[in-house]
Amino acid sequence: YSAFDKMREQIDRIASQIDFGTGGEHEEVIATYKMFAYDEGWSRRINEAIDSGLTAEAAIERVQQRTRMRMRQIDDPLLADRMHDLEDLSNRLLRIVSGQMSTAAQLGLKRDSILIARNLGPAELLEYDKRRLRGVVLEEGSLTAHVVIVARAMGIPVLGRVRGIRHKVRDGDMLLLNADDKSVIVRPSSAAEEIFQHDLIDRQKKKARYASMRDAASVTTDGVPVTLMINAGLRDDMSALATTGAEGVGLFRTEFQFLISATLPQRERQQRFYRDVLDAAGDKPVIFRTLDIGGDKVLPYLKDEASEEENPALGWRALRLSLDHAGLMKAQARALIEAAAGRTLNVMFPMVSEPWEFDAAKAIFDGQIAFLNKQKKLLPNKIRYGAMLEVPALAETLDILLPKINFLSIGTNDLTQFLFAADRADPRLAERYDWLSPAILRFIRRVVKATEGHDVDVAVCGEMGGRTLEALALIGVGIHRLSITPAAVGPIKAMIRSTNHSDIRAKMDELLNAPTENLRESLTAWANSQGIEIG
Repeated sequence: YSAFDKMREQIDRIASQIDFGTGGEHEEVIATYKMFAYDEGWSRRINEAIDSGLTAEAAIERVQQRTRMRMRQIDDPLLADRMHDLEDLSNRLLRIVSGQMSTAAQLGLKRDSILIARNLGPAELLEYDKRRLRGVVLEEGSLTAHVVIVARAMGIPVLGRVRGIRHKVRDGDMLLLNADDKSVIVRPSSAAEEIFQHDLIDRQKKKARYASMRDAASVTTDGVPVTLMINAGLRDDMSALATTGAEGVGLFRTEFQFLISATLPQRERQQRFYRDVLDAAGDKPVIFRTLDIGGDKVLPYLKDEASEEENPALGWRALRLSLDHAGLMKAQARALIEAAAGRTLNVMFPMVSEPWEFDAAKAIFDGQIAFLNKQKKLLPNKIRYGAMLEVPALAETLDILLPKINFLSIGTNDLTQFLFAADRADPRLAERYDWLSPAILRFIRRVVKATEGHDVDVAVCGEMGGRTLEALALIGVGIHRLSITPAAVGPIKAMIRSTNHSDIRAKMDELLNAPTENLRESLTAWANSQGIEIG
């Protein structure tokens, strides 16, 4: 028990000494991390193991091992990252009970350093001298890990999922880390260092140029506008609207708030969060996607009696789960409606397979509006509804759905794996299916044509739209709205401003009507010949 007390004192001390400004998602992360440290269930499991006859060290190791086993069963990186916090706290507890109190962070960094680790918790990161810590490379971790959120607030680049890096790097080795390109060079030659410096200068020049284009119109050379919006999920992401000049948020992932929380966020907390997001957006629209959880992304505090699914991506998730957990969706619906009081609320439902699912989800919102109306509560001035087209089956019933919606967002990440029956998380398949495939592009072109004559905005909100050549192809099949990562807005805008819309429409019709052996190569060669910026 004294070890737990000491560990919690350490966490409280570190949290109280944070110095990177106030407000933002990193503060929620630290608060959540503290919840894990004070979690009675976790400490009870360790103490029960001690009571069964194990030493304190063995008890912690046993609980830690079971945590690792759970992690291996979770394909979704967001939920796995929550488990890493417990791993980090277990390591801290082990050091305390074994008397090994000194860590690399406490010994101090003697010079500018890049930290290599299997994984790292936010509290461990905060113990390092941020004046000397220049970057972090992890064998595990992802963009949504707590440590990455905190590192971003500290201005430290982090590269995750670099398998085996600890066995390839020695203490004192020179490293060249490029988190944007997801690359790290170990013991570089002088020529590699020189190239890295040149690339750094070129990158800075490009960033300066993109920044100067922030307020420039996103319009083709023949005057066709293409709306550029950003994807977001954290409160801190909203600052990108001002820095990129994006026209709004085309996809706000509401599940992030649930995934970084140790307990189910109460309706009032959800409402405050959504209101803060809308306040930060000002007069720019934000499209909130309702919860996309389930399958392999089950929240620890929202367990179901259903057995493990063989194919989680195809299973009980997203809107399917929300409709079965009507109470959860009602709470989120009411929180969104109250947060948008006096404004326009844009809400879309994920993984709609058939029109009746959209109808059922909208009925839940209608029920909450009726309830709040009776309570004389201030309601949104307008509510715009949309659906995500990720399941190919929905394309066959668009004639039924389109009259009911205001916008349709094509989620190319899930759509691709469903069209090709290929798990995008499987490294053996990840590179096999190209987004610039006639099958995908013909499918999207068919969807766009089906929406003609309907007052429905059609957008692409997957990773595909954030790549210049892929975005060029999408514009060529009739997409005029893209929701992408903030970092992609500058390069995509530069591409759009160097493209003739009529020419790319004609070229894509040519390539899709009689596909070449390698569509990517053909489109790249054509774009270069036209002087289109795709680099």
